[in-house]
Amino acid sequence: MECGPVVVPGHETGDAADPLRVPGLIRVRPVGRGESMVAEAVESTFESRLLERRKVAERTNAFLFEKPSGFTFRAGQFLEFALLNPTETDAEGTTRSFSIASAPHEEALMIATRMRDTAFKRQLGELPIGAKISVKGPFGDLVLHEDASKPAVFLAGGIGITPFRSILTDAARRQLPHRMVLFYSNRRSEDATFFEEIEGLERLNPNFKMVPTMTQMENSRFSWGGERREIDRAMLSRRIDDDPHPVYYVAGPPRFVTGVHGMLRETGIEETDIRAEAFDGY
Repeated sequence: MECGPVVVPGHETGDAADPLRVPGLIRVRPVGRGESMVAEAVESTFESRLLERRKVAERTNAFLFEKPSGFTFRAGQFLEFALLNPTETDAEGTTRSFSIASAPHEEALMIATRMRDTAFKRQLGELPIGAKISVKGPFGDLVLHEDASKPAVFLAGGIGITPFRSILTDAARRQLPHRMVLFYSNRRSEDATFFEEIEGLERLNPNFKMVPTMTQMENSRFSWGGERREIDRAMLSRRIDDDPHPVYYVAGPPRFVTGVHGMLRETGIEETDIRAEAFDGY
């Protein structure tokens, strides 16, 4: 998922030297009850080769880049990518930030993005296998909480699934005890990135369930027997156990994140139990 400009509470958005001003994070999450802040990631800058490019949904490609030896990140974080010797540019520039869709144990660094008609996306889409790109990071703290007694509820809009693909794959690999449910909203089946992979994670992890919803299936060439509306209170209440204080994670386009965040607050969810990231221009 591609990230837009950051707004960090208590920091000037124009302060480029501030290490907390990282592209993509719209709201830094507060600290939950009984939980310490996530340790700062070790930031580095390196060049990485493109290993593979593949289509993962309609108008959506995944890009797999070489991971340097010793490079580490936490599932849910993101990286900043800059084109080397770009042949064109536009008002959006030649640098983007993307959530890491791969899990920390996987061999490559994978990102996924909708392929819009911008100078950066055109060049990224045409990047030859083996070509290099500049990478900086990792950044972000949209990572799974440590207290396994508190369930995790993920709410993804469209390509906002990318950080959750990383978290859920990592949880299945490490057999984490957290109870987890993913509400995954797309317009059509054709738009649902990593859908089959995440269905597979349900079989691997008995603590995880996915609730997909498609809001415009009338425009799809496929049939669909699941939910067909936007994520709302009724959908959540039917699917979430009566556990005390689940932690909610929200990622997707700004309109989706704003709407879901507002719905959660109106339902009575405390701000300390919501972690949200909104992404512009993806």
